[in-house]
Amino acid sequence: MVKKFTYRGKEWEEIEGMSLQEFRDILPARSRRALKRGFTENQKKLLLKINKNPKKFHRTMCRQMIIIPELVGVKIGVHNGKEYTIVEIKPEMIGHRLGEFAITRKKTEHSAPGFGATKSSKYVPLK
Repeated sequence: MVKKFTYRGKEWEEIEGMSLQEFRDILPARSRRALKRGFTENQKKLLLKINKNPKKFHRTMCRQMIIIPELVGVKIGVHNGKEYTIVEIKPEMIGHRLGEFAITRKKTEHSAPGFGATKSSKYVPLK
């Protein structure tokens, strides 16, 4: 049995039919307040580009953009500080920010101890 997507008690069909103000009212406080203030100029440009051609791949540095229902199904390249990470927006992502899906830090892997390390940190057990 396939589980239907719901967001705060609303099914996907209801959410798609909502206006931005109605959608804003079911969001958590931080997102609701950000949408109440309105979109920034860069966010408005991104939404215009997406509305003109939703099938095209779009790149952006607007990591603080809140994912709204009209963005679902779009592929967006979100800048992580070095490159653009491809993010395909799904219904489960609504209400979150684009930056949450483009990780900015990599896992570090350390090798041998560096110059000036203490004797105890230089210890490597013999095999």
